[in-house]
Amino acid sequence: MAEPPRLGLCDVREAERRLRERLRRTPLLTCAALGRLARRRLLFKCELFQRTGSFKIRGALNAVRSLVEGSERAGGELPRAVVTHSSGNHGQALACAAQAEGIPAYIVVPRTAPHCKQDAIRSYGATLVPCEPSDESRAETAARVVRETGGVMVHPSQEPAVIAGQGTIALEVLEQAPEVNAVVVPVGGGGMIAGIAIAIKALRPDVKVFAAEPCNADDCYQSKLRGELTPSPHPQETIADAVRTNIGPNTWPIIRDLVDDVLTVSEEEIKQATRLVWERMKLLIEPTAGVGVAAVLSERFQAFPRDLEHICIVLCGGNVDLSSLTWLTERPGTAE
Repeated sequence: MAEPPRLGLCDVREAERRLRERLRRTPLLTCAALGRLARRRLLFKCELFQRTGSFKIRGALNAVRSLVEGSERAGGELPRAVVTHSSGNHGQALACAAQAEGIPAYIVVPRTAPHCKQDAIRSYGATLVPCEPSDESRAETAARVVRETGGVMVHPSQEPAVIAGQGTIALEVLEQAPEVNAVVVPVGGGGMIAGIAIAIKALRPDVKVFAAEPCNADDCYQSKLRGELTPSPHPQETIADAVRTNIGPNTWPIIRDLVDDVLTVSEEEIKQATRLVWERMKLLIEPTAGVGVAAVLSERFQAFPRDLEHICIVLCGGNVDLSSLTWLTERPGTAE
């Protein structure tokens, strides 16, 4: 097996350069009501206000710009196409970034992906290719599309340029709130938390970095527990659809070495946390963004030392499938 690429703060800084003037500097908001529930000061990094509605544009745009700059230096042509697989948010982001450069995009999307995310991908001019909702089907279908189109694969979480782009979140957080003691990040493939951990631990090693994931898709937790990459071949269904995927060979070493702990939360905790943000902060986050909030409100987090006073939670996206909100009327414990 090939050695994972080495990434450092310099790669995140280079991504910051590429993304400057192309992305929004998302706000860091507070909420007294949620802070009282957590008994700490909570800071919410609002990536739902980012272009395409999630943090994913950071990594996708950095990857596409890296390809364009490489072509320019070599005096060659642009890539024939870019290809990825995505449950929705990375697909939107890559489609948007590719459209800006005039590069065709092919997005492999699980049949179960929210329709709002599929429609958004099409709105950026990309071609959707359906697949089954498993990591194996996603990877196999994407590989076939790469062969057929001659395109370049831009993995949603394992591509080094994607990881570095997501790390720019941490640079902003440390500038906006230098008093921060901990950062809590939802984890699926691990690209966001890997990039954030690289930047945080290089600049502020005293700041804790916590991953948060659903109990129904807890491969990151199991990997940390066992000390080795432990993928879940068939994760259970979760309302946090965007993190129903496994960390991979490039993100795992970073998570293993730099992430302090992994917190898991139940489906009911995710629902309650998401609803609290909707009602108290008036922010329409998607349930995946509620995973980090649920982790901070959990009993396990409450047991952490009180000197973890200033906690940043990354609200990773706001691409909500409004047609799927039947759980709002369910009573706790009645959902299958």
